[in-house]
Amino acid sequence: MPDLLLEIFSEEIPARMQARAAEDLKKLVTDRLVAAGLVYEGAKAFVTPRRLALSVHGIPARQPDIKEEKKGPRVGAPENAIAGFLKGAGLASIKDAKIQPDKKGDFYIAVIEKAGRPAIEVIAEIVPEVVRTFPWPKSMRWGSGTLGWVRPLHSILATFGPETEEPQVVPFEIHGIKAGDVTRGHRFLAPGEIKVKRFDDYVAKLEKAKVVLDPARRQEIILADAKNLAFAQGMELVEDAGLLAEVAGLVEWPVTLMGSFDKAFLAIPGEVIRATIRNNQKCFVLRDPQTAKLVNKFILVANTETADGGKTIVSGCERVIRARLADAKFFYDTDLKTKLEDRLPKFAQIVFHEKLGTQAERIARIEALAAELAPLVKADVGKVKRAAKLCKTDLLTEVVGEFPELQGLMGKYYAEAQGEDEAVAHACEDHYSPKGPDDMVPGDPVSIAVALADKIDTLVGFWAIKETPTGSKDPYALRRAATGVVRIILDNEIRVPLVDIFLTADIEIFLDIKSVKLDRPRMALAHLDDEGGLSHQAATKVWHRIVDNAFADPIVEEEANTAKDRVFGLLDFHVDRLEGHFRASGARHDLIKAAMSIQLEDDLVSIVRRVEALGKFLGTDDGKNLLAGVKRASNILGIEEKKDKKNYAGAPDAALLKEPEEKSLAEAVATAKKEASAAVAKEDFAAAMSAMAKLRPRVDAFFDKVTVNADDAKLRENRLKLLNEIREATRAVADFSKIEG
Repeated sequence: MPDLLLEIFSEEIPARMQARAAEDLKKLVTDRLVAAGLVYEGAKAFVTPRRLALSVHGIPARQPDIKEEKKGPRVGAPENAIAGFLKGAGLASIKDAKIQPDKKGDFYIAVIEKAGRPAIEVIAEIVPEVVRTFPWPKSMRWGSGTLGWVRPLHSILATFGPETEEPQVVPFEIHGIKAGDVTRGHRFLAPGEIKVKRFDDYVAKLEKAKVVLDPARRQEIILADAKNLAFAQGMELVEDAGLLAEVAGLVEWPVTLMGSFDKAFLAIPGEVIRATIRNNQKCFVLRDPQTAKLVNKFILVANTETADGGKTIVSGCERVIRARLADAKFFYDTDLKTKLEDRLPKFAQIVFHEKLGTQAERIARIEALAAELAPLVKADVGKVKRAAKLCKTDLLTEVVGEFPELQGLMGKYYAEAQGEDEAVAHACEDHYSPKGPDDMVPGDPVSIAVALADKIDTLVGFWAIKETPTGSKDPYALRRAATGVVRIILDNEIRVPLVDIFLTADIEIFLDIKSVKLDRPRMALAHLDDEGGLSHQAATKVWHRIVDNAFADPIVEEEANTAKDRVFGLLDFHVDRLEGHFRASGARHDLIKAAMSIQLEDDLVSIVRRVEALGKFLGTDDGKNLLAGVKRASNILGIEEKKDKKNYAGAPDAALLKEPEEKSLAEAVATAKKEASAAVAKEDFAAAMSAMAKLRPRVDAFFDKVTVNADDAKLRENRLKLLNEIREATRAVADFSKIEG
């Protein structure tokens, strides 16, 4: 079957746009081929700084013939209706139509046959449309033309044909540029025209013309050459996947070279050296494999071979790096002259958010909350307050102003330089962590307290002003902050009541109640009893209990409801992140819903322990069979309650328990409920599951021997209440109806 080779040749495409452009070209062309009935066997896109290329193989030589029937008006319909039908179907006379009987009478049917067109004709229409509508983030026009492309377009190569024959040039033209079978090699090393036939021929000739077409292969070449060059000098490459991809997008023929800089610059923190060399010259840094410290060498990747072996290129790069490192050293030395705390007054003039005050106010909130968290994480309160006060000050330094990605890290260096406690210095860096799913979480108690305070203050603040994530939009990275809170708590097994902390974060902002003065409110979750879940009704009851117990001054209903919605909404948001954490680790996230549905719980460690115990229990035969029995009971109850329009709550009447199996089940339910509740109160979830396991044989026996929907109405109601008791007993550990499977 024929293959398509397409190349769009232009001036240099920005490296950051290349990967997306290659995928877009592949999708746009292949989607249109399939829509046209040309189902292909495979496709792959490639990109270099000056060309987008696409190879599609196994395309049919022509479209399939199409035969379709178009239903017309009823026989005997008005002439106008028949005339419209003939015109739409392309028939000359009504005699050309067939008559087809139907339930409602006889109708005219037009049989329309369309012969498939040659694929090359279809492709000649598809490619110009793709080029004209290509979704570049930014495009430009040049000369007097109207075509928009990322950079001026020079030529288009498009050939089509089977391997056994000479391919044809696809006949089309775009704004004066005719498609052909000619491309060009490397801009400097082989700038002449190259005539190609099909993909294999194209790749081989480009290679001879000093162009490596595949970006993945260019990356492999750069990485291997850089490692070998460093190894030969007794050094080690500091790998950087992002920089590697970017550099591979800047060159068509990678040539790896080594340069150096003055050793005096090694007095600057290594991260500053790396950021300077990376950001300004797109070069890789090297380190001593013995000490892991940077050395005064770097790797650059040129796009050409030179007669002097790259000496001129290296010399020019060294001059630029020398100047940039001199600037960085000046910034660093200047920053060291000012103590971190002396920068704090400037934050009073910097607005964090128009509705949440200045950075100075935010720092004060973080400091207060971190101090409250310190005892819970077993951290020194004095060190925590000091770290919270200083953690944002490096934002006003020269180095962070030049390299924002170094915020936090520079705070650590400056704190160490001015003699701060090691825990305080490290908290200045670690309080931003974790920044992503692969980032480590803080482990030192001081860092933990400040990191939690920073993230929770952000979440509470934006929840208070109703700037919450919607759909895929999350401009303030609140999902990342909540995920960070979840990971810090779980990885360090910290027992903190989240709702309590939310209220503590900043009670006036959060509740929007300026007149109430409060001490730190306590939630007293143990008093919730059987309020149940996070439903609106249950949450309202819980909130009013909190209000009654925690607030000395009265709060109006509207204010209480507003605060309640924020508190529980933010807790739900964290539980969603917890589910995502479980999902990412391959654990069963449905068990979280099952655990959370039966008790308002804001201790994430407790939730996880309950879920883990529940997962182990459901992995046993007792667990699986009990789950099946409970679901059967719930299903019967649901059907009968809906039919009878009533709930079968309340304890069954012992005098109406007739059969031995129902008497045995009632006794077992009472015992299991008592034992499981006592075990849950002690957080002995394994014991709670063991108590539930004792129900399994009694439930099985009940369903085998007892007819629930008995003819006697009182007996039937009593047995339905017994089924409800099964459901309620298991709710001591989880809502089994939420469990999948």
